[in-house]
Amino acid sequence: MSTAPSNDTESMQVDPVFLNSKREAWIILGLWVVALLWSVPYCYINGFQSGLDPEAIETTMGIPSWVFWGIAFPWLVADLFTVWFCLFYMKEDDLGVAHEGEDLAEEIAEMHAEDEATTGGNES
Repeated sequence: MSTAPSNDTESMQVDPVFLNSKREAWIILGLWVVALLWSVPYCYINGFQSGLDPEAIETTMGIPSWVFWGIAFPWLVADLFTVWFCLFYMKEDDLGVAHEGEDLAEEIAEMHAEDEATTGGNES
């Protein structure tokens, strides 16, 4: 009979904080990819035209249109999404009770022991 732990992933419980943060990270990464896939091709196609007369450049709110729609607009959309995401979508998970300062003396003693071990106890 073997007493080694089984690798049964179905019986493993994953921390809900990890699951929430993983889901939120994928959403943020997805938004970043969408913004990248919009901005780079749009600016490349519309912004780099050779032989264009500077007087003929279209503007939106005083900004060249390709800059407005390729950079400013996605930036504004990402900002609005970020505010909505942080205020209304992200979950506030309970991280437990903070035990600050309870083992402070022990931590200080460990740090001094590590310092002495690395310097060999020779302090000149």
